Amino acid sequence: MEASRPQRGSDFARLSRRVAEAGLLERRPGFYAVRIGLVAALFAGTWAAFAVVGDSWWQMPVAVLLAVAFAQVTLLAHDLAHGQISRSRRVDRIAGLLVGNLAVGLSYGWWMDKHTRHHANPNHEDRDPDVAPDVLIWSRKQAEAARGLPRLIGRRQAWLFFPLLTLEGVNLKVSSFRALRRPTLKNRPAEGLLLVAHVLLYAGALFVVLPPGKALAFLAVHQACYGVYLGCTFAPNHKGMPVLTAQDELDFLRRQVLTSRNVSGGRLMDVALGGLNYQIEHHLFPGMPSANLRKARPIVRDYCRSLGVEYTECGLLASWGQALRHLHDAGRPLRDART
Repeated sequence: MEASRPQRGSDFARLSRRVAEAGLLERRPGFYAVRIGLVAALFAGTWAAFAVVGDSWWQMPVAVLLAVAFAQVTLLAHDLAHGQISRSRRVDRIAGLLVGNLAVGLSYGWWMDKHTRHHANPNHEDRDPDVAPDVLIWSRKQAEAARGLPRLIGRRQAWLFFPLLTLEGVNLKVSSFRALRRPTLKNRPAEGLLLVAHVLLYAGALFVVLPPGKALAFLAVHQACYGVYLGCTFAPNHKGMPVLTAQDELDFLRRQVLTSRNVSGGRLMDVALGGLNYQIEHHLFPGMPSANLRKARPIVRDYCRSLGVEYTECGLLASWGQALRHLHDAGRPLRDART
């Protein structure tokens, strides 16, 4: 039996060997060729529909469809940032700039740096930029120290979470342009040029085809739906899971598994969330092609159970509920202080 054999390496090293032996770390060029083709067709087809519909309020459903296309392109940029698609960093970088900066107006370099720091310390209140108290607060400790906007919003942040997501698409664009001021951002001229090109092409298309009122309405619907889609894709992954502090010393496997949550739902969920519904497997093996995450799930789940490490998985609605309850609890010190 395996338990009687000498165990070599860390818990993660043993899991990694099992996953590698199953061939799940190998590239999937065929899968990504199909996925890129479908997403490109959706993106181009939606813009073609926009041109055909023309000056009409029927453009509002097109705006919703374009939000879906933008989200799927953003998920492709995510896979590029993790090196899941190509073995060449140069190819990933060029493709990431075209897909992120030009297509959807998201700084590829800024987001990749931010996301890399998140993966290194997920849900760590001092080291993970995704749980920094910029607008929302993620722990009672942050609530006690909150000032300004986070303190104002924090009391009712669970109720405001989904309305605030309507602004996330715009927030990402603003953050992308602000990142251009950082000397540490690589390829700043290319990043800036492509971001400006995106804004000019996007705004130009809207105001050439539509009168100002309809153009602004299209922009509002599109960006709001895009923000909600992204928020509903990324929020279920960690929000509501344990928030780590400097006192928590965990090995790599436990740090990634205990702070992550999988979302069940079958193939449809795989497509909608771009494979991020297998967040535990993704955090353990960020370079694994998204098509292989489903196959890695039973290996990782059974291994965690053999170690007594909690493996969290639930449905999409349940994950949102856990995230909202966590936000409500984190804001309790602010409500108590006001009372």
